[in-house]
Amino acid sequence: MRRIDAEHRPVSDNATRTDRPSKVWFTDIRTRPGHGLLDKTEAVMRAAGVANIDFKDKFVAIKMHLGEPGNLAYLRPNYVARVVRLIRDLGGRPFLTDCNTLYKGGRSNAIDHLQSAQENGFNRIAVGADVIIADGLKGTDYREIPIHLKHCATAKIGTAIADADIIVSLTHFKGHDQAGFGGTLKNIGMGSGSRGGKMQMHSESKPRIDKTRCTGCGTCLRSCPQGAISWDEYHKASIDYSLCIGCGQCVAVCMYEAAKPVFRGTNEALNEKIAEYAYAVLRDKPSFHVSFIMNVSPNCDCWVVNDAAIVPDIGIAASFDPVALDQACVDLVNSAVAQQNSVLGDKHYEHGDKFAHVHEDTDWESQLVHGEEIGLGTRRYQLVTLK
Repeated sequence: MRRIDAEHRPVSDNATRTDRPSKVWFTDIRTRPGHGLLDKTEAVMRAAGVANIDFKDKFVAIKMHLGEPGNLAYLRPNYVARVVRLIRDLGGRPFLTDCNTLYKGGRSNAIDHLQSAQENGFNRIAVGADVIIADGLKGTDYREIPIHLKHCATAKIGTAIADADIIVSLTHFKGHDQAGFGGTLKNIGMGSGSRGGKMQMHSESKPRIDKTRCTGCGTCLRSCPQGAISWDEYHKASIDYSLCIGCGQCVAVCMYEAAKPVFRGTNEALNEKIAEYAYAVLRDKPSFHVSFIMNVSPNCDCWVVNDAAIVPDIGIAASFDPVALDQACVDLVNSAVAQQNSVLGDKHYEHGDKFAHVHEDTDWESQLVHGEEIGLGTRRYQLVTLK
């Protein structure tokens, strides 16, 4: 690990101009002959100004979620291939990247992570670029970047991401059971943290066991990366909080809703840490962000399954400002018609904030409020629609 010292300052000039809105470019999913969704992806990126970045001979990290095996909501490789081609045409040297997960699964080490990426179609043949797991074989390859913010004095960022010259984020916009929603800041902040960085972000949020629901199946015991779960005298799961790191793996694997997240009083800290990690990644280097508001599943692509989308497919948005982009995506989802054959129907949704309705114990807004406070961008935006 190598420590990177840098001056504390706003990420970009655009991010500091909170007195006026940032532009977010948007295109819907309607197509016509000769102008399909791949063409619209490139068009919205060009309209938003991606070509204004000097890509010539620069290492370009395309930060994205490569998809947990079994989950089918992740971005289609076809979109990624078009972005790779665009970056190459602009003179850049792109690679796809993500960091290993803290919990056990198909992406907790580089060997399994690369295999998962291959299975999901993220390989040189399909997309025209290679995958580099940013924090190395076991998640211990990172740069420690001083940021001196509210929660984090330093951020442990995966080496390949920290060393990249340019960051281009491609985000599948969806819900998230801890952050409220998973957007650009979540993709960059949580996704760029090494395993130790993810532990730092999750450290204030630890689950509990509902003993009335626990069946004693043992799935959580076998899945806990810290060995923090054992049996009590009634053969029910019990968490040793001196060992628990709050990764939420037990919550993800429990089929009986016995392992439950505890977010009240801690969700705000998690979201603010995500924003601070995004700050560490984006400052002092050019960046550009694209969000695909399609298949808006209620939970993260880290789950081994994906539930029905909560709204119909909406479109593609792009901006230099990650805060404005996330705010615009939330607003677009909240203004869309709810899918009644989704979890929103199960929860008898009628109107209001869809993400707050799906994940009642979360406060997604805290992530964007803090992102604005630390200079990542502004929540005020002008939506520019491209046909």
